[in-house]
Amino acid sequence: MLRARSLRICYGRVPAVHDVSLSVEPGRIEAVVGANGAGKSTVLRALAGLSRVAGGAVELDGRRIDGLRADQRVPLGLSLVPEGRHLFPKLTVERNLELGAFTRRDRHEVAESLERVVATFPFLKERRRQLAGTLSGGEQQMVAIARGLMSRPRFLLLDEPSWGVAPMLVARIFETIQEINRGGVAILLVEQNVKRALSIAHHATVIQTGRVVAEGSAQELLESDLVRKAYLGL
Repeated sequence: MLRARSLRICYGRVPAVHDVSLSVEPGRIEAVVGANGAGKSTVLRALAGLSRVAGGAVELDGRRIDGLRADQRVPLGLSLVPEGRHLFPKLTVERNLELGAFTRRDRHEVAESLERVVATFPFLKERRRQLAGTLSGGEQQMVAIARGLMSRPRFLLLDEPSWGVAPMLVARIFETIQEINRGGVAILLVEQNVKRALSIAHHATVIQTGRVVAEGSAQELLESDLVRKAYLGL
């Protein structure tokens, strides 16, 4: 299990996250939802090792990992797909994917992983030699998710996967997330599109101004007055 316990995160002296606890169980999709600026991405970055923890703990399988660098967490089974994708636009799609496996040393296994992600994302077969910067926003997001899978993670951390994606491709991205989960990868999904996120998640946490204000099964939250009024406009 991947777990955050009583996380407190500051930017300089300014608190951004206050006493946030959540967990991701193996084989499940955990959604973290809330408004822009609520602290969702900050929590995700703390789990990945990119935001410094001022208090609390990050644990993986009962072991504290908040003292480890981000690159030391990847071999343990964590992989982050950052908001905004952060591809290398002047490198080919294939090279971007290979960089997702930078912590792995067995080139044969990396090649096998490359074939697996191409099977998951069939359009990549024709685009492997294409520069990543020439793809559409939705295609770039697919490449970013595929790159995240190249390290063969047990826990995939997805930060705003629908950001900057045409509406017609958003449904396909969420279908792909479910397909990845069915393949045995647990997913922590940070997403502003609350309805979409809750429609595929097993469990969810709602964060407002850096604090947890609700948590429960995704269906329960989808039907709750808090979520319906604050995020769905109902």
